[in-house]
Amino acid sequence: MGSFSWLASYPKSGNTWFRIVAANLYAEGNEPVDINDLPERGGISSARTPFDNILLVDSDLLTHEECDRMRPMLYRAMAREEEQQLADPMQLAEDKDRIDGLVRMLKCHDAWTYTDLGEPLLGGREAARNAILIVRDPRDVAPSLANHNDITIDAAIDFMRNRESSYCGDPTHYSSQLRQQLPGWSGHTASWLDQRDIPVHLVRYEDMEADPVETIQAALSFAGRQVDRGDLARAVDLASFDRLREQEARSRFAEARPGRTFFRRGQSGGWRDDLADRQVARIERDHAAMMDRLGYARSYSLADLEHILGESDA
Repeated sequence: MGSFSWLASYPKSGNTWFRIVAANLYAEGNEPVDINDLPERGGISSARTPFDNILLVDSDLLTHEECDRMRPMLYRAMAREEEQQLADPMQLAEDKDRIDGLVRMLKCHDAWTYTDLGEPLLGGREAARNAILIVRDPRDVAPSLANHNDITIDAAIDFMRNRESSYCGDPTHYSSQLRQQLPGWSGHTASWLDQRDIPVHLVRYEDMEADPVETIQAALSFAGRQVDRGDLARAVDLASFDRLREQEARSRFAEARPGRTFFRRGQSGGWRDDLADRQVARIERDHAAMMDRLGYARSYSLADLEHILGESDA
């Protein structure tokens, strides 16, 4: 069985906030951790640098499919390296904060998919022991995704519906990340919930916002980390959106796109101000089944959707 946990999410669903809260468990004094220097290892599952350095292959010379065939080997190798470090008393003594921190969790936006050889892209249970899946109301994801990608909200809604969507999937443009397949908001969520390779703990962004201590403590416990509630409450305060926006204003957040802010609102239900009725209807039509499954109350009945959208937008 693997040695770390995936921290998985569709983009703009709260993954970064979760990681920053967890990182602030180890903040010193009353100062929050630097958002550009989180105590984690590997950054994101799609980063090219670990692929190139560990597998000793220049990923830029490979097709997406060729990279995909090798990615299971990468995550299994990372798991073995982690196990060796955790078994080394000298390493533990020298690097206790990193070992106790977010080192056993790795951010991931990839859907749970399989290579053309039939292997789990993310290495299956030989790489990760489990996964925390963070989901967010798709009506709030759409405007946040539009802001992050510098596209219109309608384009973001199209992207979230398209089962062929991906990040860094254009073969004509180099990216520092490998391709991440994002088969629509519903398809991405279903891929993690319905796979049977590793256990998954579901976290709704809305629950994390309403009761962050209880929700994040339960998720960390599932991943194998027992956290004191008082320490976690302090970490939540240090990772408030006001503090995050202050940090981003002082020094650009490395994960933000050029010219864009990353920490925009962070509030559940903001879609009521951001979306037009027709945009709400499009999202609810596209993702009705998954919204029902996750407990996101829809604004419109199916009959209302047909009336608002009409046959031309089917």
